Order: sequence, then structure tokens, then C-alpha cells
Amino acid sequence: MDKVDIELEKLFRVNDASELPDWNIPLSFMKPRHVEEIRGLAMDEELWRIKDRMKTNNVILSLCLNIGVDPPDVVKTEPCARLECWINPLAMSPSKANEQIGRKLQQQYERWQPRARYKQLLDPTLEDIKKLCITYRRTAKSDRLLFHYNGHGVPKPTVNGEIWVFNKSYTQYIPLSLYDLQGWMNFPSIYIFDCSMAGLVVDRFKQFARQREQEFLLQDACENSSEVNGSSSASSLGLLNHSIILASCGTEEMLPMNPQLPADLFTSCLTTPIQTSLKWITWKKVGRLVNKSTFDSVDQIPGTVSDRKTPMGELNWIFTAITDTIAWNLFPRELFKRLYRQDLLVASLFRNYLLAERIMHSYGCAPVTHPELLPTYQHPLWEAWDLAQDHCLNQLPAVLEGKPYKSNPFFKDQMKAFQVWLVTGSPDRRPPEQLPIILQVLLSQSHRFQALELLGRFLDLGPWAVNHALSVGIFPYVLKLLQSKNRELQPILVFIWAKILSVDRTCQTDLSKEGNYMYFLDILKDSNIQYEYRTMAAFVLAVTMEKNIKGQTACLHNQLIPTCLKQLNEPNPLLRRWLALCLGCLWDDYEEARWTGVKECAHDKLFKLLWDDIPEVRAAGVFALGKFVSTTSGEGNDHHVNINHTIGMQLLNLYQDPSPIVRKELVASLSQLVYRYCQQFQIASLQALDNLVLPSISTSITAQGWVKIDMDSSLVRTSSGGHRERAYCISNSNRKKEEEDESSSDDLQSSSEGVFDSLPTMGPGSSTYKKVASVDNFYTLIWKGVNVLSKDAVPEVSKLAGRVVQIIKELVQESSLPLPVTVGILSAQSVPSSPVRRSSASASLVNLVSRHQVQHSSTLPRTTLQTSSQSALPSQQLPPRRQLFDSTAMHNSDDEDDDDDDNVKLLDCAKTNFFSWCCKYFAFPIIKVQKTDDADPFGDSYFQREWRFARNDAIRHYTPQLASRAEKVRNNDQMFVNKISEKPQVLKFHPYQPLLSVASKTNISIWDIENGSEQCTFSNLNEQGKITSLEYINPHDVTYLMSGTDDGVVKVWRHCMTPNATPELVTAWTSLTDMLSTSKTAGLVLNWDQMNGVLHASGDVRVIRLWDTHKEMRIVDIPTGADSSVTCMTSDPSSYSVIVAGCGDGSVRVYDKRQKPTSCLVRKYQEHDSLVVSVNAQRYGNKMIISGCNNGDLRFWDLSKSQSVSCLKAVPAMYICESHPHVPLLACCGLNSQSIKIYNVSNNASLNPIQYHTGFMGQKIDKTKCLAFHPNRLWLAVSSNDMLLSSYTWEKRK
Repeated sequence: MDKVDIELEKLFRVNDASELPDWNIPLSFMKPRHVEEIRGLAMDEELWRIKDRMKTNNVILSLCLNIGVDPPDVVKTEPCARLECWINPLAMSPSKANEQIGRKLQQQYERWQPRARYKQLLDPTLEDIKKLCITYRRTAKSDRLLFHYNGHGVPKPTVNGEIWVFNKSYTQYIPLSLYDLQGWMNFPSIYIFDCSMAGLVVDRFKQFARQREQEFLLQDACENSSEVNGSSSASSLGLLNHSIILASCGTEEMLPMNPQLPADLFTSCLTTPIQTSLKWITWKKVGRLVNKSTFDSVDQIPGTVSDRKTPMGELNWIFTAITDTIAWNLFPRELFKRLYRQDLLVASLFRNYLLAERIMHSYGCAPVTHPELLPTYQHPLWEAWDLAQDHCLNQLPAVLEGKPYKSNPFFKDQMKAFQVWLVTGSPDRRPPEQLPIILQVLLSQSHRFQALELLGRFLDLGPWAVNHALSVGIFPYVLKLLQSKNRELQPILVFIWAKILSVDRTCQTDLSKEGNYMYFLDILKDSNIQYEYRTMAAFVLAVTMEKNIKGQTACLHNQLIPTCLKQLNEPNPLLRRWLALCLGCLWDDYEEARWTGVKECAHDKLFKLLWDDIPEVRAAGVFALGKFVSTTSGEGNDHHVNINHTIGMQLLNLYQDPSPIVRKELVASLSQLVYRYCQQFQIASLQALDNLVLPSISTSITAQGWVKIDMDSSLVRTSSGGHRERAYCISNSNRKKEEEDESSSDDLQSSSEGVFDSLPTMGPGSSTYKKVASVDNFYTLIWKGVNVLSKDAVPEVSKLAGRVVQIIKELVQESSLPLPVTVGILSAQSVPSSPVRRSSASASLVNLVSRHQVQHSSTLPRTTLQTSSQSALPSQQLPPRRQLFDSTAMHNSDDEDDDDDDNVKLLDCAKTNFFSWCCKYFAFPIIKVQKTDDADPFGDSYFQREWRFARNDAIRHYTPQLASRAEKVRNNDQMFVNKISEKPQVLKFHPYQPLLSVASKTNISIWDIENGSEQCTFSNLNEQGKITSLEYINPHDVTYLMSGTDDGVVKVWRHCMTPNATPELVTAWTSLTDMLSTSKTAGLVLNWDQMNGVLHASGDVRVIRLWDTHKEMRIVDIPTGADSSVTCMTSDPSSYSVIVAGCGDGSVRVYDKRQKPTSCLVRKYQEHDSLVVSVNAQRYGNKMIISGCNNGDLRFWDLSKSQSVSCLKAVPAMYICESHPHVPLLACCGLNSQSIKIYNVSNNASLNPIQYHTGFMGQKIDKTKCLAFHPNRLWLAVSSNDMLLSSYTWEKRK
């Protein structure tokens, strides 16, 4: 570590890093459009949506009780459990008991599914079960069938997979094979087995199901299998996956016989869970808070399970919330959706099953299911359920006496816990377990607003939160709430829906139904609602209409267009953006909406968005106008064509917009025009290729009824042989040219690749083109614009435009097929011959123009054409005009599919992801500013920024000490010297890092000065021109590198300063056009204002152009007032408003940006008599400006004075001069000199020059190519013609 670094370490201490000035310096090119890839959120498969929703509408209740007779293999205790469906069968006759138990069981099921068809089989026979199962399966079709089996009066299941029923006389037990039962029930089905050793039934059921599937596979592979057997076995495939089983106990377990319990405890839990749970809690010896409740008092709890305002209904509500929450937290998402959201009855049974598992486990039984579930009986939420029961039972005596019931605080407590989760903890923690409870709270009007607010805050965490909420089942609830008239819910509901649609846009179909979209349209119309919520409403409507004709039609007929147009002047840019996107989605491929927009002058009102301050709004305006360009009917309508042309000319003004997202949308919109008028653009392409004027063509009818097309000979080129090109003859059977093409299609393609250098500039008020000449000019201008965009500095833009150009080229090549027309010559005069390549393009142009005239002739449809030399050809009718253009006019009808494919390819070739990217905004936190790493004082990113700012502050405090050090040290010390691969054009030190950027003609390399090593090298991607300027963007923080090339293109790169990182292009645009050709080119000269985010660009032009990089717009063009180029430029260190420029005529000019452009030139110094090579600003002392010119004259300027304060004669023929901004050091060299002169400008003393490289027998330096001082250190970088890069220091090093 050198001495300077040690001194910096001492200064590297601040008391409060939050007070450092770097925190207040704005960052440039750090918006989402710069740091993100412009693409939408990756849409996951709709795992939450239930695509195969099912119903259980047929229920078989098979009760094998045989009351009064115990099974022979079961020894029951005395007393033992006797209650069946809470009925004592011994208290009445067996037959009556059977009927009442069956009726009661059916009533218990009807609570959960009242619309199902039930059939009781009381002590059934084998034939009864078989007949009913087959009948119900036939009736149920694809719906689920339920089979409930109570085997308390029959023997235990056998190891062979048999359960027991009775014979007709009830004298024998008859085995019922599960294999047969599967065949009768088929699938989908659900089975409930309430008997001892029920787990054995589940095992054998799965065994038989697999056996059936294997049999089917074997029969399917057998060639001689019968069709009947094949169809029978086919129903067995998938049997196990579509069957659900609930069994009361394990394989070797017996049902509990405690006389305090019902005999059908498992069934009671499934069908009467609240009653069973309350009675069970009164039986428990421990864990009870209320000891005065009795078994019978439970039956006195008022209310019903369906009324949430009653104690019983409230308990059922809480029970549903708890069981759903347990299941959602423990079970896989797909299994939860299948069991708890697919079927109403199945969901109720499985909620109740969780209670059954808990109660049965307390008596030594472990219920079994298929599919297998994780154990839930020890989940901590059961304690909350016990507390809720105790709360109810504690109030029961008072309620029975007539006192009011106090609601349970369960939901308030759970919402509080959910709120705590939202406020505390890490964002990547597990989702809150209370989420399903919040879903249940939405059912309560008193808690609904708070629940929606909490839900909205949860959804605001990101897409993962939205997916979790949808998996819980939130969607039908929030969809139903759109019918609510409560205005208080509007803001939070539109926010929730914006979150949902940002993650899953397929929900648009649900909003198109039943007028749900009107909820958001009403919000958008209400100007009293905050703009944030109107923006979300516009987003929801846009997604609803995206490629959805039902949504488009509904919104159109409810005045969406005037509603959006009325608010285009809103100050909020996000609202303006989404109003434009909403309109674009409305009239996308929807002609009726487009013409409604024409009546409302929508396109005229959208034009002003093209000049908006925000790039995203400009891109949205381009998106909307691009969709406004019709791609369907109405070609013959002049008004229709004029509107499209007006839109095209307005859009063309943005072809050099600084923002890539605007230019990408521009390409997509212009491709709509190219698609719409493809024939005309093919002609424009050939005109550009052949440099022809559009021929004047007239038509006439011969005596035989043929159409004759005459073309002015003054516009027809002749071949080198003198004969005219070219006449075509086409018969019905073949097509042949009278003259063959003398050039290949490759020549045609290669000759059309020129890019037009300039386009006419038009303002917001451009007029409509009505004349034929203007229309022809329109297609030419648009085609030039597309070609310019195909050479864009941003690869994504150029690639999109290049696709459009390539497709048109391919169509032009195909257009070389001849036409069945006679080309008559109006004059015999010939014009000079053209090259062979030109003749091919001319003929293609003639062919295309002829085809265009014929196809669009409205007066002579379906006319037969022939040449004048053949009068007896078979007639051939022109095909009727297609809705989509033809790539060749005379393709047979069999080729129409190929033509359509070409058109679809053209229409789809320039699609962008801008709309999807805009939708992604709502998928991430938007309601409140989340604590990011940058703002979180405990985040890694914050600490990194704090360290950088403290380092910068230490360097700035150390820099003033360098002045005194430089006066004492006369000798320089070479830090390193290295050979580089290309001649450098520009050198630029990073102000705070020991890094040096070295730019050659097309490449940029980053060097570590302290180590003398190259850190990275990358291409600037400039095919034309060379790099002439470098600037650091955000040098105080994460640094970007800006490069400027002499063709006027500016590019910004990131990750350049990070070791082992690949540099990426952030943005690029053409800052200057029409660069002048001069004998001594200055290229592009840049000056960067970090504090204001303003870029000053000049060079071989007559203006200084100011760019606002935050808005990505041109601010103003300041005329230089000079007849020569601007060769160098700097800013006054005491004011950001003053620009100092050196010019090729030797003048030094001072401009005040605050003045009008014509008055900006406030001072002109003309003391130099040759080209000014540098102007440098001193940031110490009197803060003067130092300028130097070719003849070696150095001038020192005080801008408050009208002439220089001093001068210094340096080296003759000086062409490089650089001064240190904080130290009175200046380095310069002459044109042919092999030494670098160093001056102390405080006393004009000459220091030791740099002549040799360090080392024994060090070689003499070559002619210097460029110099650069480090702005905060005493370092000088030098590059020479021998491609050696070296650096020197005046700081003492150890």
C-alpha cells in the first residue's frame, strides 16, 4: 500500500454516512426501463383454477346394522357404544330403528349437499347393492358417486378384500368383493367405510384397482382381445387416481366401544362435526376450561350451522376456517385443490375428516384415506378450536336465560396475527398460515373491509403472494364482491383485481361475464376517485379487452373511448400511459371501435402523447396509434386512407426518439402500415432501389374488350441494346417472359440494403396527405424510416425493423413473376441505357405498379387481360381481391395459403412485449414503498452504497492536498506500461476508482491502474464510425460508461467497472444527425452534467444539443454561431448553466443555457488563431478556463472578463492538451514530438518532460495519441502510436 492510500484510509471515516452529499446526487439511466428486460411476467400454469369441477349428486347409504344381533367375530363389551346417528336402536323395534337411523343419516348428509339424490340400503343384499350402483353410475355419468358403508352389524372385512352384506332372508352373511364393487361404481367415486379393520379395505381396494389397470394394459396389447372386453377394461384405467376413500380405522384396529361414545363415531364426525366435537370436549377429562357443561347441554346450543349470527353457525364458521387452514398449510397444493375446492360435498367431508382423525386418535384408532394425507391431529390450530368451543359453552347458561351472545374474538385475533406477519419478518419467509382464515372473514360484512385491506397488503408483496391467495380460493369471493354497491370497497377491490390480473390475465373472461367490467368502468369515469385507483381500473379494463372481443364490445358500448380521451390531460403519467394502452386494446382488430374513435377524433387527441415527457407514455401513445391503423376493411375509403397516412407521418417523427422502448413500439406500429399497404411499400422499396420516379400509367379498353396499360416512355429505361423493357405475355396454361431477366435476385437484394441518411422532420401538427404525389411520398418516407430503424444502434430495435425490411425484400423478389398485361409506350423516344442491375429493378417496378393498378381497379372488376400481339388467347379472369394482399398477383388459388402465411409473418414479425411489461408493474409492490436493500439501513446494498459514498468523500477531502504536493515534486514516476492491441482514440479516468477506460475505434477496454492489468474488453457495436468521446454516468455510485461515436450515436453500458461481469447495453440513440464533413473532424463531443442528468452533444455540426436523460428527450438546440465544428467542450465549474466550447475557427464561445436558444451565446473569445484542441475547467483557485490551440497558444479565461487574463506559449503544432481540474498541472505535446511537456500553470514553470519509458535502457516514447489526467489523483495516462499504454504519477509511492 502506498503512502497516498494510507492517508486515504485515515480520511475514510465519517460520523454520519447519511449526511454525505452523494446521497443527494440523482442517478441516471436507473429506471425500470433501463435495468429490466422489456418483457412480461412469466405466466405460470393456472394451477389454482379448477378446470374439472365436479359434483356428487348421487349418494348410496348402505347400513348393515342387523340391530339386535351382534356379529359372530366381534365380542362387544357390556355396556358398549350403541348410538347410531345419535339414535339408540335398542329403544325401539329393530325395523323402526333401522328406518330412523337411515333417515337421520340422510338428513345429516343433506346439510352438506341438499341437491343430491339419496338412496338408503338398510341391511341390503348383494343384488340390491349391485343394481343400485349400476343404476346410479349410469345416471351420474361423469359426476362423482358416493358409497357410504356402515358395517357395525356384520363381520369384519376379510383378507381377500370382501365386506359383508345379507341374504334376502337375513339368515346368512354374504361377502361382497371390492373387485366387483369397483366395477359397479366405476369412477369417479368416493367411498366411506365405517367398520372395524377398515384399513384392510383400503389396502385391498388399491390392490384390485392396480390389478384392473394391469389387466387393461395386457388386453390392450393383445391383438386378439375382443372389442367388448376392451371397452369394459378401458373404464378401469385411472380407477385408483379418481377414487377417494375414507376409512374409520387401521388394518388391525377395532372401533371404540366406550358407552359414552356413539357407535358410529367416525360417521358422526363426518356428518355432524360441531355436535360431535362439542360432546367430545365434554367427555374429556383434561384440557377443559368449562367444566359445568354436560353432554345433554350441547343439544341446547341455539342456532343452525348455516346462520353465522347464531352460536352454532359461528362455531361452524370458525370450524371451516380452521380446517381449511390446516389442510392448506399441510397438504400439497394440487391435493388441496382436489379435495377442498373441486366438489362441495367432498370438501365438507374432508374438513370434517380432520376432526374425525383427531377424535379417533384419542381413542386409539388411526383413520386411513386414499389419497394418503399427512397427520393433522396435533396441529396447533386445534387449540384455537378448543378455545372457541369453550367460549361458546361458557356463555351457554346465560344465553339460555335470554342474555345476548358475545361473538367469538377468533377472527379478530387471527387478523391481528396476519397483520403482525405483514409488518414483521423477512419477505422470503413462509406464507402466513392465517391466509385461508382471511378468506372466511370476507363472508362477514362487519370485518370485510379490514379483511380486504389485509388481503391487498399481502397481494402487494409480489406474484408469489397472488399465487398463494388464488390457491386458497380467493377468486370466487372477490368476483362476487364486484356486485357490491358499497363505494367504500371500490379502492381496495380495484387494487386486488389489478394484482390478480397482473399475475394471471386469463381472468379476463370472468370479468367479461355478467357485467363485472362495469365495476371498473364506473371507477374510471369517476374523476373524484384518486388517480392511482383510476389507473388500476384502466389496467383492469385493458387486460379485460386484450384479444377478447366480448370485453371489447362491452366496453365500447359503455362509452370507454370518451371516458379515456377526456382524461388524457391528467398530470399523472402512469394514468396517461394506461389510458392509451386501454384504448389500444379496445380497437385492436376491432373495426367498430376504430370508427367510433374516428368520430371522437381519438387519433388527433393521442398525437400529443407522442411528445410526452415520459418515455413510457410516448411508447403507450405509439402503441395505441399503431393499433388504430386498420388491418381489415375499408381500403377504398379515402377518409380511411387519409387517417392512416396522418398517423403514419406523426409516428415517423419518433424514428430518432432517444428511448429504445419508443422506437421498438414505433417499429411495431409502422409494421402495421407496411402490412396494410404492402403493395405500395414494395413499389417504394423498388423506387429506393432503382432510383426511379413512379411511372405514369393509364388504362384503356381495346375493341376486343381487353385492358391495355400504357406507361409514359420517359419513365421507362431501356436496356443496353436499345430495346425497351419489357413486355409480358401470359396465357392460361403458362407464363413466360419475352425477355429474360439479365440480373439475379441476389443482385436485387444486395442493391436494396442502403439506409437513407435523412428524413423530413414533422411536428405535432402535420397535415393530412390527400394528393397522389403526397401519398407516393408517404410510402417512400415510411419506407425510409423503417430502413433507418433497421440500422438502429440498439440491436433489439434493428432486429425488429430488419425483419420487416427482409420480408418486403422477399416479396419484391417474388413479384418478378410476369403479368397478363400489355405495356404500351406513349412515345418512341428512348432514354439512356441503365446498368443491367437497374433494368431488373425497373422491370420489377413496372410489374408491381401494373399489378397494383389492375388489382385496385374498381371500374373493371374481373376483366380479362392480354397482350396486343396475341388476340386469340383463352380468357383468364383476374382473381377477386383478397382481404389480405398477395405476394404475387397471378398466383393460382392453390397458393393463397402461402400468401396468407406471408402476411401473417409480416404482421407478427415486429411484435413487442411492451404491453406485458407494463402489466408487470402491478405485480410488484405499488401501494407503499417497500423497504428495499437500498433504503434499509441493515441491507447489504445500503452498506455497499454507504461505503462507496464514504470513499468518495475521503478522496474529495484528499484532493486539495495534491496542489501543494505537485509544486514540490518535479519528477514523475511511471506506474505501468503495457502493450495494447489497438490504437486508442480516447482515455478517461474514473474519478473515484483506480480504473482507466481506453477506447479504440470500435472497442472499449477497462484497465486497473494500480495493477497495470486489463480488467475487461468489449465491443461498442458501432459498425460505422469511431469512438470519439467517453463519459462516466453515476460515477459516485454504480458507474455506467457512455460512449459517443463520430456518426452521432451515444451508447450507455453497464457492468463495465465490475470484474468478471459481462458489459450490457443500457440504451443508445442518435444524438446528432447530419454530421458535416470537414478536413479536421471532431467527431461527437460530449459533456455530461450528472447533477441535472443533462447531456451536451456537439461536434461536426453547428449546434450544441441538450438532452434530458431522465425524460429521454431533446431539450433544445443551441446554435453555435460558428462556421466550423465544435472541437471541445466543458462546463463552468461554478455554474451548471454555462457551457464553454472551443471551435475549429479558433474561437472560444460561452453559452448560457438559461437564455433563449438564439440568445444563448453570451461571450465569444477570438484570441486563438487556429483550431482549439482543448478547453478545460479549473476547479480550484479562481476556477478559470484553460484553452489551447494548434499553434501552441494557451489562454487562461475568467468568464467574467472580455479577454484572457494570461497566456502561455507551449509546444508548437500542439494537437493534444490536457489540464488537471484540481491541480495546476498541464500536459501537452506537439504533432511530431516524441515527448510530453508538463507545466505548472500556477507559475508557468516547465516541469520535467516525459520522454522515455521507465527502466534500464528505457525506450523513447512514440508520438502521443491521447492524454488524460485523473480528476482526483496525480495520475496521467498516455497512449502512443506504437500502441503502448502507460500511466505516470507525481505522488510519492513506497
